[in-house]
Amino acid sequence: MSLASERKTVAAMVRLYCRGHHPGPHPCPECVALLAYAEARLAACRYGNAKPVCAQCPVHCYSPRRREQIRDVMRYAGPRMLLCHPLLALGHLLQRFRRAPSHRDRTPGGWGS
Repeated sequence: MSLASERKTVAAMVRLYCRGHHPGPHPCPECVALLAYAEARLAACRYGNAKPVCAQCPVHCYSPRRREQIRDVMRYAGPRMLLCHPLLALGHLLQRFRRAPSHRDRTPGGWGS
C-alpha cells in the first residue's frame, strides 16, 4: 500500500467517523485537525512506501492523545469501510500481513529505496 492510498484510507475513515459522531456541517473542525495531523505524520514517516500499518509499526509517531483519537476512528469506521469503501478496506486488511521493516533493513537511500 502506498502512502497515497494510506492517505485515502485515513481520510475515508475520518469522514465516516465524523458523519456518525458529530452533528452539523461535515467535516467538523476536530476531525479536520485529526486528519491534518495524520497526514503530517504520514508525510514524515521514515518508512515511506514500505510503511506497515500503524498497529504493526515499531515507531509510535502519534502523540498519546492523537493515538487514542485515531483508534476510536478506526474502531468505528473499520467495519463500515467494507461497505462504503471495499477496495480501500481490502488493501488495508492485506497490508496487515506485511512485515514491518526493522532498523537493520534500512538502505543507504532511505527506507524501501
